Amino acid sequence: MNNTLTFLKNFIRHPTQVGAVAPSSPGLVKTMVEWFDWDSARNVVEFGPGTGVFTEGIVQRLHPDAKFFAIERSAELVAATRSRCPSVTVYEDSVTNVVELCRRESMPHVDAVICGLPWASFSDSLQGEIMDSMLEVLRPGGQFATFAYWQGLALPAGQRFSLG
Repeated sequence: MNNTLTFLKNFIRHPTQVGAVAPSSPGLVKTMVEWFDWDSARNVVEFGPGTGVFTEGIVQRLHPDAKFFAIERSAELVAATRSRCPSVTVYEDSVTNVVELCRRESMPHVDAVICGLPWASFSDSLQGEIMDSMLEVLRPGGQFATFAYWQGLALPAGQRFSLG
């Protein structure tokens, strides 16, 4: 319940940065993380972990030799993710800085990006900046997964992202 309240407070304060009023369900977490090739992924990044529900699922599946970190803008959500997954490095930063953060983590490339960002809330230019930054570190053939809520498809940015 505490994570739900944290999520809701952050949504109310920053609706363009937090795309939902509650953390993702266990079913969505399972669907998102089972899709990845965990046997070969050695460099993994999570965009927008929120309260850490995906982070927890990722940690359970990571290869023992894998490197992993998450990037979250909200200090309160960073704290929630760190509390839920104390072994994970969680940067309080923008995902547009993923190239620098990968350098800091000694990741020459990324094999997998798990993304919980609210794409429909972002401007066209921010969507482009995030995608450009991600593609700069994602290796050819790397895996990227994101999701959207149906209500986001009604927004112009959501339509642009889903059709673009």
